[in-house]
Amino acid sequence: MSLAAPTPKATDRMIHAEDLFPEVETAQGRVRGLSSDGVHAFKGLRYGADTGRARRFRAPEPPPTWTGVRDATNYGQFAPQAPSSRQRDYADMITFDIQGGGMGEDCLVLNLWTPTLHRNAKKPVIVHLHGGGWYGGSGNAPGCDGAMLAKHGDAVVVTLNHRLGAFGFLDLSSLSNDYANSGVMGMLDIVAGLRWLRENVASFGGDPERVLVFGQSGGGAKTSTLMAMPKAAGLFHRAGVMSGSVLKLATPEYAAAQAERFLQVLGLSRAQIPRLHEMPMQQLLAAQVTLEMGDRSRGEAPRSFAPVAQAGSALPRHPFEPDAPEVSAHVPMIIGTTLDERSYRTVNFDLDQAGLEAFFQQRAGADAELLLKEYRDEDPNASPYLMQVRLDTDMGFRRAAHLQAERKAAALGAPVWAYLWRAPSPAYGGRFGATHGVDIGPSMHDIRRALNGPMDSQRRLARMMSSVWASFAAKGNPNNDKLPHWPSYTLPARSTLVIDTDHETVIDDPRSALRKYWTERAA
Repeated sequence: MSLAAPTPKATDRMIHAEDLFPEVETAQGRVRGLSSDGVHAFKGLRYGADTGRARRFRAPEPPPTWTGVRDATNYGQFAPQAPSSRQRDYADMITFDIQGGGMGEDCLVLNLWTPTLHRNAKKPVIVHLHGGGWYGGSGNAPGCDGAMLAKHGDAVVVTLNHRLGAFGFLDLSSLSNDYANSGVMGMLDIVAGLRWLRENVASFGGDPERVLVFGQSGGGAKTSTLMAMPKAAGLFHRAGVMSGSVLKLATPEYAAAQAERFLQVLGLSRAQIPRLHEMPMQQLLAAQVTLEMGDRSRGEAPRSFAPVAQAGSALPRHPFEPDAPEVSAHVPMIIGTTLDERSYRTVNFDLDQAGLEAFFQQRAGADAELLLKEYRDEDPNASPYLMQVRLDTDMGFRRAAHLQAERKAAALGAPVWAYLWRAPSPAYGGRFGATHGVDIGPSMHDIRRALNGPMDSQRRLARMMSSVWASFAAKGNPNNDKLPHWPSYTLPARSTLVIDTDHETVIDDPRSALRKYWTERAA
């Protein structure tokens, strides 16, 4: 019996190395990626220089050039940040503790997935900015994988890493003349990444004139902020904000106080600021986490460091306060939230009726009884836990989203579309409701993780929601054959796409009484 390998048939196609490991010439040098299932992935692409030591708190510099071929099959570094906790069920489900590539200050890298490498393909480009507030996360996280969206959306999909926390948003400008714009370095990194794409994305089959930037939570906050940055003008052409509507950012006064506190933790005086460039990364991160612990002790997301809006800087105004920014008036938007956002930070699942009434009394005072009736009438089957969560969501996430959409619509420039995600996460028997982040997986056409899961209902949502972003990237309008006609958000109609597990409906001003109550009360 012969053990020789069978001879390939004449009809078999020989697989060559370049079929598996495609190479692309960029402006900096040649890179080698990895192909699978018709999608070509290039990871860890350098869009800026190392930001460590001497370059800390400085504007991003161009990436180095090289000769030969650089490997792009593995993730690059992600920004310094505190390790993500797994103590709560929600935190465990979103897998923020899994960040490939390793932590470091050489973190100005991006990842790219494309269905074609034909230079003249001119596919729309979708840039997904990761969540994690201003302090955590990366484009390397499992929830940022762009392969399925590239394949099903027929688009070039990009995620990127940038400086976070004190490394990205420590504002030293009030303490030293050498640090102008240090309070917005993380945002300037994103601008540098978009500039790299403008120069290089055509080599990966993308169209630099059709770039969508969108993100959830912190990614939505970054997208909101980009809308107010003159340096970002012309680098992106559509914008999507998922549960991250930001109206106002840190003031110079707050940022200056935080900078003083940061120096105190490190035992430095103003005259010793240059020592910040000599200290180990680990020491600076420990000081940052020390300040963030105070935020966490109050039950808040870490907010010690965030972009600073001030006249004459790279961020000369707040994103959507008091109105929509003129610099991005021509950029259409999609703005969305989920019904039960705040369940991601709320764990009293056994809340009873008495506890619910006390909670409403604390939040609404004399209006508590009438307001509780409004929430109960809206959904008589909702648990006290979810009614509590919805009130908190309406006070924060949805109020900001309503005002952002209203101000964009009132500007009478490019249109804006709004959605409300009501489809609950099936995790833990649905107890989290339509929680924060439940729309990320469907948006990326990737439902593997715990918030969604491999089931037919979630697959349907993935087909629908990924088509929204693919259509929006391609033509600046989200409408397509996988959803009912979705009018833009105008005043006073406020047409909104309401997304449930098994269908979508367009409703004018859904939950209008609650919208009016919270926007008017907070005005």
